[in-house]
Amino acid sequence: MDKFTTLTGVAAPLPMVNVDTDMIIPKQFLKTIKRSGLGKNLFDEMRYDQKGNEIPDFVLNQPAYRNAEILVGGENFGCGSSREHAPWALLDFGIRCVIAPSFADIFFNNCFKNGILPITLPQEQVDILMDDARKGANARMTVDLENQTITTSDGQTIGFEVDPFRKHCLLNGLDDIGLTLEKVAAIDAFEARAATLRPWV
Repeated sequence: MDKFTTLTGVAAPLPMVNVDTDMIIPKQFLKTIKRSGLGKNLFDEMRYDQKGNEIPDFVLNQPAYRNAEILVGGENFGCGSSREHAPWALLDFGIRCVIAPSFADIFFNNCFKNGILPITLPQEQVDILMDDARKGANARMTVDLENQTITTSDGQTIGFEVDPFRKHCLLNGLDDIGLTLEKVAAIDAFEARAATLRPWV
C-alpha cells in the first residue's frame, strides 16, 4: 500500500448526500477480485449515458477535474452495501482523500485499509472546502496527514481528527498484511520454538 503523507491536488466537488457504494461502483463491475481497472467505471451510471458516452455535466468528466485526487462530498458518503470495490474504484481513478460530514462505517474502514484518507468535518467546514473545490483545476488543496491539516487554495487552514493507529498505518503504507509482516521476526521465533517443542506437528 502506498504511503499517505502530504497530498496536494485538485479537489472535485460532489455535493450529494447518501452517495452509496452502488453509485460509486455499480454491481455489474464486482466480478473481479483485482484492485486495478475499476477507475474507468467509477460513478459509472452518472458518468456515462446508456450508449457509453460521457455525460459532460458530471464533475469527473469536466476537464478541470479529470485528474482530481481529492473528493469533497455530502453526508453519509459510502452508505449501502459493504463492497470493498468502492474504495478500489476511487483509488484506481486517482482519489486518495475523501472529505465529507459523515461516512458509512464499513466504507470508512475500507478506505483506511486501501490507502485512502477519509476525513470527517462539520458541515460548515465541508462547505468551505466545497466552495474552494468549485474553483477548478487552478485551485489546488493540500492535505497534510502528519499535521492533520487541510489548506485551501487561498491559504485557509482547517484541522481534522484521525485515529492515531490509522494515521500510523497510512503514514507508513501499512495494510493488514503489512502490519503482520512487521511482526515477522516474532512469528519466525515462535515457529522455531514450536518446531523444537512439538516436532511431530
